[in-house]
Amino acid sequence: MASTIEELGKKLLEKDAFKQVLGQGEAKKQLCSALLTGRHVLILGNPGIGKTTLAKNIAELLPDMNSKGKKIKGIHRFVRVQGSPDLTVEDLLGDIDPIKALKFGPLSKEAFTHGKIFKADQGILFFDELNRCPEKLQNALLQVLQEGYATIGSYDVDFPTNFIFIATMNPEDSSTEKISDVLLDRFDVVYMDYPESLEIEKEIVENNGKELVAVDDKLLTLMIHFVRVLREDKRIEKKPSVRASLGLYERSQGNALLAGRKNVNFKDVKDAVLSVLAHRIQLRPSAKYAMSPSDIIQETFNDFLRSEGKEYKEEGDVP
Repeated sequence: MASTIEELGKKLLEKDAFKQVLGQGEAKKQLCSALLTGRHVLILGNPGIGKTTLAKNIAELLPDMNSKGKKIKGIHRFVRVQGSPDLTVEDLLGDIDPIKALKFGPLSKEAFTHGKIFKADQGILFFDELNRCPEKLQNALLQVLQEGYATIGSYDVDFPTNFIFIATMNPEDSSTEKISDVLLDRFDVVYMDYPESLEIEKEIVENNGKELVAVDDKLLTLMIHFVRVLREDKRIEKKPSVRASLGLYERSQGNALLAGRKNVNFKDVKDAVLSVLAHRIQLRPSAKYAMSPSDIIQETFNDFLRSEGKEYKEEGDVP
């Protein structure tokens, strides 16, 4: 793995190595620094800000590897584990096959069924939502991260592990397991936030959203600006992600298509707002008993239009 890290390091030192993720300059810098020194990384941030995309971008920078006469690209050595209370140690590490154990012996490699951790050999093990995995699995990770070995089942059999470990967490998700201090101590933490500017978020939406009909630049700016205004609302605890901006962009186009038009107008955006945004926010306790998410969206949208959307005002649209 040393040569793989060395080759990866050369690419990380190139200008703008992470081309798949726009903005996030400080997060990219911290991630490069951690990877260059062989550290395990925990990316901390809200949903929909590009954590998975950033990890995949790292995999694409890995050098090709030869296996049985075939070249295996770095992205094909990207193995994702989705954190879940149902995830078991056997899912991650593997297990001893009892039938093969009788034939080859319980300590043989032939009797071992590989888990995902070994499929990431010479690549990246991406553990999404680490704080959703149970305590038993967290404990199993400790040996792997600290010593680079995994002990399987009730047998004292060590299998070497060789990969870059990148995990993610949503700090605002309360329906999760507590991560032990001793496990957190194995990571360097890289913080990611929502896109730094409206222009960056617009570019992300244009690069990743479906293009069904034409969307005027001013209308797109209006959509993104409104989502960003919602993120600043003190009554909102769970904020809309970039996926909300993408949703408005695509759903407004869908509404235009249904109306038989080739251009999105203001009404197409207005008709998509509640459907796209209401379920993507969560109100703080002090606000949720007085208003619903739909009420907040509608009130904020109307206030926003009075100050920012005057040129799109249609008769009867804004009270």
